[in-house]
Amino acid sequence: MNSILSKSEKYLYPSLAIGLVIFAYQSYEWLGVVFVISGGIMWALLHFSRVLQVFKKAANRPIGYVDSAVMLNAKLKKGLTLLHVIALTKSLGEKRADEHSTDVLPTEKEVYYWQDASESYLRCEFVDGKLKHYELVRPAQDS
Repeated sequence: MNSILSKSEKYLYPSLAIGLVIFAYQSYEWLGVVFVISGGIMWALLHFSRVLQVFKKAANRPIGYVDSAVMLNAKLKKGLTLLHVIALTKSLGEKRADEHSTDVLPTEKEVYYWQDASESYLRCEFVDGKLKHYELVRPAQDS
């Protein structure tokens, strides 16, 4: 069911935007259209600003490094976007070829790794830009 919603979102938001412009034109004519378009531009600028802030923080950290993989594992949940995970880690993930096979085509799946100082790492699979699966791998403890 979740994949059906993500595919319909591709058409839902543009349809709502067009419907809103038509409603604004019918209600307030060109003044309404200008108001709706300026609101859309403002939303796009706010989103762009957030993306820049996330990447600015991530630029100062090593790729694929996180302070604590265990704490990141506790904060993650399925459905988060890659941008949200990068904001949580304050680091870009290290993209690697996937050695695990799943039912998803390799072209649709992106796999990123984040590792901490204790050599524990978190493997995250993103499908269509959203977190589909993640797992924490800790090194073996010597007795």
